[in-house]
Amino acid sequence: MSDLSAAFVRLHARLAPVPFVPEVRLHQADEPIGLWELTEGEFRSAQPPPFWAFAWAGGQGLARYVTDHPELVAGRRVLDLAAGSGLVAIAAARAGAAAVRAVEVDERAVAAVALNAEANGVRIDAEFGDILDGDAGGAEVVLAGDVFYSEAMARRMLRFLLRAARSGARVLVGDPGRAFLPRERFHELAAYDVPVPEALESVRVKHTTVWELDPAPPGAAR
Repeated sequence: MSDLSAAFVRLHARLAPVPFVPEVRLHQADEPIGLWELTEGEFRSAQPPPFWAFAWAGGQGLARYVTDHPELVAGRRVLDLAAGSGLVAIAAARAGAAAVRAVEVDERAVAAVALNAEANGVRIDAEFGDILDGDAGGAEVVLAGDVFYSEAMARRMLRFLLRAARSGARVLVGDPGRAFLPRERFHELAAYDVPVPEALESVRVKHTTVWELDPAPPGAAR
């Protein structure tokens, strides 16, 4: 991680427990709007929004599920896709994953993942890059929190996740009812009411579901 990105994370976020997964501490921003504007926002530059600075509902739900079901990842190679803060990756590492790779397209997010992993005493390989046109790199479990927030992202994400599942990986996503989740491709594993920052979601609690991807086409014979 770059020194500048790490310094930015330390300056604008403070280490605190995650509301729904208090076993994990993350560098989190107190006030989302000011930080969003500081990083120039989603619509004013190519710089990604600061997804790394908040514990989003999908990631919290998925991290809770991994924490409560360590057998999912224990001894396995795990990929946390669009990792944000690294919350899900940290949960997987704490649950005994053999190796955890966290991938992000934001350099500050990569720095946040590294800092958060250090704060939680776990090892994570934080990687900068867009891998959605590739493959899961041998991961046995692929985890993705809150990634179906736009139509374009949802299309690319589903294609990647299907390739991973058809290669033998278990693929789980955490989603708080985003509009572009292709529900017909998933089956439900768990559901939670997750506390979230009201300034981000306009509510204090988001009903969040953990889904597992079915690699077979909808309606295919089992």
